[in-house]
Amino acid sequence: MAPAAAKVLLTDLASGIDRVPDNYIRSEADRPNLTEVEASDASSIPLVDLQGLSGPNRDDIIRQIGRACQQDGFFQIKNHGIPEEKVQAIMNIAREFFRLPESERLKNYSDDPTKSTRLSTSFNLKTEKVSNWRDFLRLHCYPLEEYMHEWPTNPPSFRKEVGEYCTRVRELVFKLLEAISESLGLEREYISQNLGKHGQHMAMNYYPPCPQPELTYGLPGHTDPNLITILLQDDVPGLQVLRNGKWVAVNPIPNTFIVNIGDQMQVISNDKYKSVLHRAVVNCNTERISIPTFYCPSPEGLIRPAQGLIDHGHPAVYRSFTYEEYYHKFWNRGLRTECCLDMFKIPSA
Repeated sequence: MAPAAAKVLLTDLASGIDRVPDNYIRSEADRPNLTEVEASDASSIPLVDLQGLSGPNRDDIIRQIGRACQQDGFFQIKNHGIPEEKVQAIMNIAREFFRLPESERLKNYSDDPTKSTRLSTSFNLKTEKVSNWRDFLRLHCYPLEEYMHEWPTNPPSFRKEVGEYCTRVRELVFKLLEAISESLGLEREYISQNLGKHGQHMAMNYYPPCPQPELTYGLPGHTDPNLITILLQDDVPGLQVLRNGKWVAVNPIPNTFIVNIGDQMQVISNDKYKSVLHRAVVNCNTERISIPTFYCPSPEGLIRPAQGLIDHGHPAVYRSFTYEEYYHKFWNRGLRTECCLDMFKIPSA
């Protein structure tokens, strides 16, 4: 057997090959079709300036956020309040982590999805038929004191830098949840008060250069099962969003985050706001790192359409369920393009 076959992580396999192994190759109908992707210009994915969110422009910014949630499911934010040096520090830590020697990285490896801190590869090794071109470090990060002791200790500043970043992102999430609640005509605190005890997870995704990027995905098209995702990307393009039936490349803008609506927000909004399909593609020249924060209900949190959005003309689209039930179904189905939400819809009379 060739030594490469024994590699657990893609990072260590990819550095020694010049073609994509068979288990990463998608069927022809399921390939990225990179030539058909539209490049995003500044107008295609809304960019919202949060500068005035606590000032006289608040109502206007809330309207912009509401429009983006309704029409796009994705928007970018600037003047978000997280200092540039904190953002740079977390990106540097991620890069350092994935450049550690294989033996050091593997100390964090697990293919058990129930582990709250783990390094793994692809998506769900136990259920998927085709692998995805990524390695990832997944961390639970709220409450911090419950999870931080499990995190890697190498690089040495990992826990300090990541802990500070998680706290800052959580503050940003609360600002956004208040604005989204108001944009729906709900009380400012409504969404954050209906998530149980809350949960916050984070991934550091590492996409190595790929010798044949047209044959595979970093991650195939999927919606996010959580409430809201705050994505930090490096300067390498790779994220694509489905808009009007076409894939659009969301090219990175320095000092911004990308915010996307997850499945739970679609439920709470009673289908007014959309959780949209997005994917990650890879390239043959450059590694790419992305760091999504997934804000979600706690497992026992009961999710249902907001009562204030249900009336005779707008009946509830979804039954109530716990986040644990939802996430279990999502995880076991794997990344399919049909949204898991359909399994929780109330059959129309």
